[in-house]
Amino acid sequence: METKVDYLVIGAGPSGLQIGYYLEKAKRDYCILEAGETAGTFFTKYPRHRTLISINKVYTGYKNAEVNLRFDWNSLLSDDYSPLFKQYDQQYFPAADNIVNYFNDFAEQYHLNVKYGVKIVKISKPDEFQLEDQQGNLYIAKRLIIATGFTKPYLPPIPGIELTENYVDVSVNPDDFKNQRVLIIGKGNSGFETANNLVETAAVIHILSPHSLNLAWKTHYVGHLRAVNNNFLDTYHLKSQNSVIDATIKNIKRKGNQFVVSIRYSHAKGEETDLTYDRVITCTGFRFDDTIFDDACKPALAINNRMPKQTYEWESTNIKDLYFAGTLMQMRDYKHTTSGFIHGFRYNCRILQRILDKKYHGVSLPCQQITANPEQVLDSCLQRINQSSALWQQFGFIGDLIVIDEGQARYYEELPLDYIHNTELGQNEHYYTVTLEFGQFTEEDPFHIERDTDPSWASKSPYLHPVIRRFCGSKLVAEQHLLEDINGEWKAEKHIAVLREFFQSQLLKHEMLVAV
Repeated sequence: METKVDYLVIGAGPSGLQIGYYLEKAKRDYCILEAGETAGTFFTKYPRHRTLISINKVYTGYKNAEVNLRFDWNSLLSDDYSPLFKQYDQQYFPAADNIVNYFNDFAEQYHLNVKYGVKIVKISKPDEFQLEDQQGNLYIAKRLIIATGFTKPYLPPIPGIELTENYVDVSVNPDDFKNQRVLIIGKGNSGFETANNLVETAAVIHILSPHSLNLAWKTHYVGHLRAVNNNFLDTYHLKSQNSVIDATIKNIKRKGNQFVVSIRYSHAKGEETDLTYDRVITCTGFRFDDTIFDDACKPALAINNRMPKQTYEWESTNIKDLYFAGTLMQMRDYKHTTSGFIHGFRYNCRILQRILDKKYHGVSLPCQQITANPEQVLDSCLQRINQSSALWQQFGFIGDLIVIDEGQARYYEELPLDYIHNTELGQNEHYYTVTLEFGQFTEEDPFHIERDTDPSWASKSPYLHPVIRRFCGSKLVAEQHLLEDINGEWKAEKHIAVLREFFQSQLLKHEMLVAV
């Protein structure tokens, strides 16, 4: 059997459904291929301990649906904000099984064209993309969007790593580890999730990696260790047999029923030692699986070969018309913002479909025409920084764009900053970007920060706050920060006055320059 469409999407997880929603809305010729028998197959197994760490804040005090998405990390985007995940689970850290139900209902409600039980085993590109499934059926497409996520465990280059158990299939029954010495390789959430599960039964638990621990509440990267998984740190610092170790593993060897792990400490002047364990579990994450691609159309890889290398349009750098959606998109903002997670890549997917519409179907990027006077520009800007969930969730990566041209302004919502600066949009002589960004912590303790109420201090605000920048082509002309606000709202006169003065000043300078 042969199927031919303009767009093929591989994977009916959250990103495949999200890009599918926008392809369906635009009435594009597309099909989503899913290897499993259900949408969101990944979440039927992961996380292994079945509790999500993506927050599900049901009660926010806000009635505005867009604002509520700032605190909803699981719902997919739709024009009418339906369905929302909070209708499926009320817990702050919800159950993984419930999100699978949500994804399937989303696909059904919007009549997304998904074919289940289709496992792609080969991708080639003699001219257009040709995909073959496990039954020999052929799928042909002009453009291919990979939304499979990371499906292959990443194993660091450690001699003997193949002897270890892996997060993907290690037992989750704590009784299987009674009175055992356990080493967990990897200081991410999967490693600590595994350790927390064993605290009551294992005799000793060590968590090890070469680098010091990164805590999400300090770095603002939600993929770093989250508070929900860090109870283990108490058992370490309160001397309860467990340890967090910064060290490089030289090799792992089996000795009888135990493992001897040779390490070199990172912060002990190169001291080396051998440690003995009953179990060694590798929790070092996943990588992109490129084995189904023919050599002639195999995408280039980046970041330790863990993810596909991408342009500012999420297109493969070496294979034309091959795009990536979902957690694979994080290559462009790796460990800086939230593209690796639903509450980040849902916006990327919406933008990707707009880029595809512009590139292949001649549809202009959506924008609002407003008068280029300070009050109109100010009002539009204030509305967005106080309501947009995209600017809030994709801080410093996605921004709004205001282009000034002959007394008019075009207001574009939600564009990646690198897309703006690498396209014709960044060639305009007078434009502004509007973002929400975190500042830099100047103190070691993020819970002990000295603040200043003077607006001139705003650029030093360590917490999320608006930043408006004016550009002339690639040249940064001016930059205005607004002071952080405890409620994340910039509606007070102290905020409005600063921003009004900024736009008045910059637009006046532009008028004077044009007049000359």
